Amino acid sequence: MATIFTRIAKGEIPSYKCAEDENFYAFLDISPLAEGHTLVIPKNTEDDYIFNLDSKTYEGLWAFARKVAVAIKQAVPCKRVGVAVLGMEVPHTHIHLVPLQSEGDMDFRKVKPQVSDERKKELAAAILKAYETL
Repeated sequence: MATIFTRIAKGEIPSYKCAEDENFYAFLDISPLAEGHTLVIPKNTEDDYIFNLDSKTYEGLWAFARKVAVAIKQAVPCKRVGVAVLGMEVPHTHIHLVPLQSEGDMDFRKVKPQVSDERKKELAAAILKAYETL
């Protein structure tokens, strides 16, 4: 059975796409720590532990995530983009990219901001536009 993230990457479940290529997909987190919080996933493997990925996929995922992070920084006002790899909540390797104003913004235990669907559409479109210009 495909993971929820595989189904998102295949378009079976709607998402706010921020970037995509043949091997990787980036989309807004449904429970963001901050506006623009994006998840980056490999499309061709469902392994749930990043260090189990083959070298080509691992290196490609980080290169893709770097480009997405640059796009996020261009599209979302922030001091920098934080990175986290937890992988406990969904059994599919994923990287969290979180726009930060301070280190406290990376606290996954904090109350999540409410982001409207309209704002999510705007954010995803802005990140995608920035990504496509890189």
